[in-house]
Amino acid sequence: MDIVSTFFNVEVLWRYSPLLFKGLWLTVLLGLVSIVFGLLGGLALALLRLYASKPLRVLAIVYIDVFRALPVLVWLVIVYYAFPFLGIRMSPFVSAAFALSTVSSAYAAEIYRAGIEAIARGQFEAAQAIGLSPVFVMWKVILPQAIRIVIPPLTNNSINVMKDTALASVVALPDLLKQATQAQALAANPTPLIGAALLYLLLLIPLVRIVSRFEKKDERRGKP
Repeated sequence: MDIVSTFFNVEVLWRYSPLLFKGLWLTVLLGLVSIVFGLLGGLALALLRLYASKPLRVLAIVYIDVFRALPVLVWLVIVYYAFPFLGIRMSPFVSAAFALSTVSSAYAAEIYRAGIEAIARGQFEAAQAIGLSPVFVMWKVILPQAIRIVIPPLTNNSINVMKDTALASVVALPDLLKQATQAQALAANPTPLIGAALLYLLLLIPLVRIVSRFEKKDERRGKP
């Protein structure tokens, strides 16, 4: 067999394309759920680290440091295979979403923190001087500016989360990679894996270009 019929077999790709698109849908859903919960959890962690009481700040710092150091795959295996021994049983989808979002939130927290700390201290003081409550100052004055600053790194983090969804195949979740490996086994041909790679590229390249556009805008805005 030549390289085309081995890795780019159109007949095999067409035959198993329904499986690949089914896996792609689950991958996108898992990625979106994990990204949303990661962003929300990261914001909560950042605010706790910056403004909570000392015990809560310490807990937030410990959480962020541990989950930034913990490999996603290791955590996913622990969640799916070890948690049941503690009486906590989750489906493959919930396990994957939980593992991805908890790790993502640790990275997002540091991104949010950097954005909030980049806002001039004088804006806090000016807003409080006119009688605005701390919650209102954060929600209406500080966060809108901080989020504009951190959109590029948050988008990069979201891309990483979407790529990490491929790890969900180790817990038997029929995502894109899992469906591709099953199709490869059925067809005795690696073409489905090439098809899965192309689908990942089609999914992620637009996000990469969006990040590049945001970064260019920031560069132009920062020029005198």
